[in-house]
Amino acid sequence: MPLFEYQVRDQNGKDVTATQEAVDMNTLVSELKRQGYLVIGVKETKGKHVRQQKRGRAKKIKLDDLVVFSRQMATMVEAGIPLVQTLDILADQTENFSFQEVIRKVKVDVESGKSLSEAMTTYKKIFSHLFVSMVRAGESSGALDEILDRLATYLEKMGNLQKKIRAAMVYPISVVSIALIITTLMLTFIVPKFAEIYKSLNATLPVPTQMLIDFSYVLKSQLIWVLLGLAAVIFSVRFAINTPRGRMIWDRLLLRLPVFGVLLLKSSVSKFARTLSTLSKSGVPILNALEIVGSTAGNRVIEQAVLKARNSIREGEGISGPLEVSGIFPPMVTRMISVGEETGELEEMLAKIADFYESQVDTAVEGLSSLLEPIIIAFLGVVIGGIVIAMFLPILNLVQAIKT
Repeated sequence: MPLFEYQVRDQNGKDVTATQEAVDMNTLVSELKRQGYLVIGVKETKGKHVRQQKRGRAKKIKLDDLVVFSRQMATMVEAGIPLVQTLDILADQTENFSFQEVIRKVKVDVESGKSLSEAMTTYKKIFSHLFVSMVRAGESSGALDEILDRLATYLEKMGNLQKKIRAAMVYPISVVSIALIITTLMLTFIVPKFAEIYKSLNATLPVPTQMLIDFSYVLKSQLIWVLLGLAAVIFSVRFAINTPRGRMIWDRLLLRLPVFGVLLLKSSVSKFARTLSTLSKSGVPILNALEIVGSTAGNRVIEQAVLKARNSIREGEGISGPLEVSGIFPPMVTRMISVGEETGELEEMLAKIADFYESQVDTAVEGLSSLLEPIIIAFLGVVIGGIVIAMFLPILNLVQAIKT
C-alpha cells in the first residue's frame, strides 16, 4: 500500500503530522475524519519516507525501546494527557520505525473503543503476557501511571541482568572458538608442510609428532565429513532441546554446570523474585502472577517448581513448600518467602531476595572473569604449545644427535 504523510488538527486544537499506509488518499481522509480530526493536508510520500519505511521494517524492537515507551507513557499519563494523545506523541518521538507503526495501530484500536491492554494483546511478540497483565491491572486500579513506571523499572533491571549474563558467556565462548579455529588451521595447513619435510628426510619420528601428523592427515582429508558430522550433532541437540523432555534435561544440566550453573541459578532466582514481586505489587492476582512468572522463567526446571507452587495455592497451601521440595531454590529463599507469607509482607521479601541475588550475580560475573582468564590462557598454552612442541621435537632430536 502507498504511504501518505498527513497533517491534521485534533479536538484539543493541536496540529499533528504523521505518516500512515492506506489504500488511497480518500480512504485515509475518511478514516481521519471518523477519528475526529480536522484534515489540513494529505500527500503521498516517496523517496526518503519510503526508504525509512523499508529500513524500519528490518529493525528489531528491543527491550530498551519498551523501557523508554513505558517510562514516557507513565510521565504523560501522570500529567493528565489523554491516552490517545499520549500514544500519538509517543509514536512521533519513537525513532524505531517498526515500533512507531505498532504504537499507531494500538492508538487506532484505543480510539475504536478498546482498552490499552486489549489493543496491546494483538501484538504478543512485542508486548509480553507480563506487560499486558500489568497494564490491565493498572487500568483496573486507576494507577496506570504508577504501574507503567514500575514496569519500566522492572524491564530495565531484567535488561541489565540479561546483559551481565551475556557478558559472562561471550568472553570464554569467543576465546575458545578462536582457539579452535587457530588449531584447525594449524592442523590442516602448517602441520602437513612439516610432514612433507620430515618425509623427505626419511627419519623416524617421535610418537607425539607421528600421532599429530596422522591426526592432521585424517582431519584434512575428511574435513568436509567432520564439519557435516558437527552440523548433524548440533542439529540433533537443537531438535532434542525443542522437545519437552529434552528441554527439561537440558535446563537441568545447565543448572548443574560447575561454574556457569551457579550463575544461571542466581539469575533465575533473581528474575523469579523480581517478576513475582512486581506483579503482586501491581495488583495482578497471585495465580495469574505465578502463571506469568513460570512462563517467563526461561528454565523449565524453575517453571515446573513455580507451577507446582501455583497448584498448591489453588488447593489452599502456601508458595514456599513446593519451592523447597523442588530442591532448586536455596534454603534462604524459601525461608524468606515463608516468613513473607506469614507476616503478609511477601512483596517486600521478594524484592529483598531479588536485590540480594542481583548483587550476587554482579559478584559472580566479576569472579568468573578473574577465574576463567588463567584457565583459558592455560588451555591455549596446552593446545597450541603442544602442537608446536610436537612439530619441533624431531628437529631438537636431530640437533641433539649432531652434538653427540
